[in-house]
Amino acid sequence: MSKILFSVCLAGFSLFALEGKAQQDPYEQTRKLMVRQQIESRDIHSKSVLDAMRSVPRHRFVPANYQSEAYRDGPLPIGYGQTISQPYIVAYMTELIGPEPGFKVLEIGTGSGYQAAVLAEIVDSVYTIEIVEELGQSAAELLRDLHYDNVRVKIADGYYGWEKAGPFDAIVVTAAADFIPPPLIQQLKEGGRMVIPVGSPFQVQQLKLVEKKNQQVRTENLLPVRFVPFTREND
Repeated sequence: MSKILFSVCLAGFSLFALEGKAQQDPYEQTRKLMVRQQIESRDIHSKSVLDAMRSVPRHRFVPANYQSEAYRDGPLPIGYGQTISQPYIVAYMTELIGPEPGFKVLEIGTGSGYQAAVLAEIVDSVYTIEIVEELGQSAAELLRDLHYDNVRVKIADGYYGWEKAGPFDAIVVTAAADFIPPPLIQQLKEGGRMVIPVGSPFQVQQLKLVEKKNQQVRTENLLPVRFVPFTREND
């Protein structure tokens, strides 16, 4: 009799635990579907990137009225004229820099903090810069709440990078610049990679891969994209 009661209790506990997990993260299955349909199907193969995209709760990085749309195949507004990028683009840019444990990565354009969180799942440390004070502050608070303790947020003009923290193994720029800022090239390590959209605001831009090898800088056009403009302090 005691064994039967014990089994029933275990079953009840397991059911309660599953229900609790579902309440904590109601979008877990939706997120897995997003990765399978939007990212793996488009030839993103890096296990670490796919795992990060499955782990980061994207719905926490969008305004409450957009949470039900957080895993759709497209960007979403996050306020102040800024957006959270399409999930595929986040995964694509992350895979391009070849992130590894031990890397130190600079991100320009924190936004809501989503790209920084994806990077933080893979690399040792992330330094991210946001020029919009309100976004930078809310992103820093959310990243702390989600225990991304390896992310440092600075509110500043991203054009100048983060010289004191450099050089960086990789740099990810999430806003479209008219040209590649020279300070970012200087802060990229030998053998490092940077991914950045370059082109006119509100028009189709080119996503570029920048590589520094043997003190030479090589750039490659990858695909057409649309990003919000790279905002400067004097804009």
